[in-house]
Amino acid sequence: MSIHKPTDVILHAFDWPYSLVTERAEDIYQAGYKAVLVSPPMKSYKRSQGTEWWQRYQPQDYRVIDNQLGDTEQFQAMVTALKNLDVHVYADVVFNHMANESKKRLDLQYPSEECMKEYRKSSRYYDKQVLFGDLSEPLFTEEDFVEAFGIKDWKDKWQVQYGRITGGPHDQGLPTLNSSQHVVEMQQAYLRAMKNIGVKGFRIDAAKHMTIAHLKKVWTEEIIKDTHIFGEIITDGGATREEYKLFLQPYLAETRLGAYDFPLFQTVFNALQTSGSLKALIDPYCFGDALSKDRAITFAITHDIPNNDVFLELVMEEALERLAYTYILGRDGGVPLIYTDLDTSGIKNKDGQPRWKEAWQDPELLAKISFHNQMHGLPMQIIEASDDLLVFSRGEKGIVVINKSQRCQQLELNWNHPLRDILSQQVFTSDGERITMELNPLSSYMLYPDEK
Repeated sequence: MSIHKPTDVILHAFDWPYSLVTERAEDIYQAGYKAVLVSPPMKSYKRSQGTEWWQRYQPQDYRVIDNQLGDTEQFQAMVTALKNLDVHVYADVVFNHMANESKKRLDLQYPSEECMKEYRKSSRYYDKQVLFGDLSEPLFTEEDFVEAFGIKDWKDKWQVQYGRITGGPHDQGLPTLNSSQHVVEMQQAYLRAMKNIGVKGFRIDAAKHMTIAHLKKVWTEEIIKDTHIFGEIITDGGATREEYKLFLQPYLAETRLGAYDFPLFQTVFNALQTSGSLKALIDPYCFGDALSKDRAITFAITHDIPNNDVFLELVMEEALERLAYTYILGRDGGVPLIYTDLDTSGIKNKDGQPRWKEAWQDPELLAKISFHNQMHGLPMQIIEASDDLLVFSRGEKGIVVINKSQRCQQLELNWNHPLRDILSQQVFTSDGERITMELNPLSSYMLYPDEK
């Protein structure tokens, strides 16, 4: 079994049932993905008519997988199917809080007495789902939580890390766990159980809301060994921004874990706007506008952006999202995360179809992933950069071209043999010294030497 390379592409199969991932395992492998990130494999609220995606982020118990997406047995079957194809499974984990069940009860016992009764009543089923521990005892009680208050000021670090995430002043919010020995032991027991099943990576949900001390207690050297771990710390930009300094900078300084590259996302987003400049993408790390290559999870969209009203303005136009993927999959550095869902947001594409439902197998995107995989480890060098044109090479094997303008542009490349565009299969011939290319508006090209 191979260990994760620092550029392997991860498919974020957001809110896919585990059995659907199993069913599509061969297609995922053939598409060039090296890992699949699945929604939190924990116990959370489910019902026959289905539940909203955010229910998966409100855990009731760590000791069993039993949620709308499947159970422990289905999860294990999925891991096995992907492992047989040398594709890794990454689990989304929620350690900051437990489910908001204040409308049903005021106590802080997890799982609730109602769940415990269900464990006893359906003991034959739950015995097969146990990951660790004794289901006759609660996982957490009142003493495992910090004092209840809702976050009001999202720039106040203490409030963000000790307060409850709430939907407003009339919402009790998500009970925030403390970092006591018992909490840490249960969280580590869960991670060990996941690793024993064969999970190779973890996404830490709401990492911004956890103290650095709590993160360091849980993610010890033993837990980190042979796994790839990254935290979700949403910021509004790079090193000059207040949120970066408050939350992301200490996380990067005091842990060795990876993180979503929100600074790079914001840089790409701004650069692709009419008022932006592609010159910003020459070396964003140099200006604090991107994370270091070895710690960055890069993306054009995450599950929060289309599914939360507060981030909707960050959904790119389809043509710009395609250009963003060309840059992310064409550049050197970072682990690209490709988002797909089952139409969670209801946002449609230009053809009236669910925007990201089939995104994972879009032929153009798969060609970009193929280019990315072929260029692994090759140095990146800028050839040309202006406000609306970016051209860079990947060693002697590839050239990436992005034209974000609304007009055709002409490009001359010093290249003495034909180049083929992996996206369109168009071949550009050389006069022996240079290639002259006509670039379509809002288009990109990923070129490699044409051997034919």
